[in-house]
Amino acid sequence: MSLYFDWHWLPQLSRGLTVTVELTAACISLGAVLGILLALARLYGRHVLYWGASAYVQFFRGTPLLVQLFLIYYGLPTLGISLSPFGAGLLAMGLNTAAYQAEYFRGAIQAVKRGQTLAALSLGMSRWQTIRYVILPQALRLVLPAWSNELIYMLKYSSIVYLVSLRDLMGVGRTIASRNFRFFEVFSVVALIYLAIVLLITFALRLVEARIRVPGLGTTRGTV
Repeated sequence: MSLYFDWHWLPQLSRGLTVTVELTAACISLGAVLGILLALARLYGRHVLYWGASAYVQFFRGTPLLVQLFLIYYGLPTLGISLSPFGAGLLAMGLNTAAYQAEYFRGAIQAVKRGQTLAALSLGMSRWQTIRYVILPQALRLVLPAWSNELIYMLKYSSIVYLVSLRDLMGVGRTIASRNFRFFEVFSVVALIYLAIVLLITFALRLVEARIRVPGLGTTRGTV
């Protein structure tokens, strides 16, 4: 059987790619905001905040993303809450990545030398001023390598949202392949597109990491 690929399929795949990129950017941004809040709650929160954040992290890290997606898209309508495929995908992926990012941020915050916290407090800064102006700026630099992996994971995991009828890259590819019975050719191109985007993101983030890196920062964990 000969291989065949119609180049007229590319515009359709590019529209699907746009949806994939938009979904990934939105969910990773939502996850970053929630992740920082969860990390702070686990490190500095007491009682309800600490246990609530811990339960959140354990739940979303301990259950499959696909189950979370189906729970939101198919389960919430029974409670009177209906979301579009994009909205359900964004919420599921955003809540899921927030749990993982919370652990990345927590580790990065703990990696900032304890002496800097003591110095800031001794200068009269409050605990939250210390976190905001001293700890977080350094932690955000330290977390970038792990965070960049999460961005790549989310880009690839976004391929499951076609199961709730979202026409992302994977969804468009499946439609084209089903209509033309060219599964090998279409999914090979889809895989190459994902690979190209991952390589581009990796290259860009390495440039950013090299640019913002502070020599010697974070080499010693939790020491003065």
